[in-house]
Amino acid sequence: MSGQRTTVVEVSGISVSRGSMRVLHDVDLTIESGELVALLGANGSGKSTLLRAIVGVLPVETGTARLFGSPVQQARAHDRMGYVPQDSAEAGSIPATARETVAAGLLGSRSWWPRTRDSRVSDALRAVGLEDLAGRPITRMSGGQRRRVMIARALVRDPEFLVLDEPFSGVDLPTQQLISVLFRELSARGTTILVVLHETGSLEGDIHRAVVLDHGHVVHDGPAKDRPHLDPGHGHPEDAAPLDECLGQEIHPA
Repeated sequence: MSGQRTTVVEVSGISVSRGSMRVLHDVDLTIESGELVALLGANGSGKSTLLRAIVGVLPVETGTARLFGSPVQQARAHDRMGYVPQDSAEAGSIPATARETVAAGLLGSRSWWPRTRDSRVSDALRAVGLEDLAGRPITRMSGGQRRRVMIARALVRDPEFLVLDEPFSGVDLPTQQLISVLFRELSARGTTILVVLHETGSLEGDIHRAVVLDHGHVVHDGPAKDRPHLDPGHGHPEDAAPLDECLGQEIHPA
């Protein structure tokens, strides 16, 4: 990373509950521009909940969460961000082509003009290796291909900040390698990336920081090689993203 850095994420003392259960407890997290940060932890540790609080999907009970200096609920911060939620079974039944799904990522954005839409969609699909399948319905795609479409849907905004929830889950090794290469290229261009992972895998050498959660508390924030290896456990459940998040409506408040 070079040049002047700015604060992209500033989370201070946030607590979040799901139903009657407290999931996050007094969490602090700061991410500077250009960083590639991995969010790690056992199942049910609060990773997805923290991610969704950062992008404004879940409300915080205490503390503050800001993106680019603004409260996470403000739309102007969302124009600078791309979000890829966890995959869901429903996402495979959406009656839309890859091109239509990626174009939906521009809904609500103030940073594009209609005449540029087609080229931006093509560029995003090319980045994930799916330009030749632009017209294919995602109901006829594999899980790995659908995941790449969802990443392209986030990339179509040309985001400064890319947020991904377990992008390697349930995809084959070639797809994992393709996504890893894409992350390296984006990071080299200065894109800030926050990604939830079970294991760092092939990204180990590219991660600037690893943040580890345990039972809703941050127990490590530093080099990936120094992180504690926790029992995978189960803990409390963290629901997968609902269908409307997979359709690109997750960060566009009314």
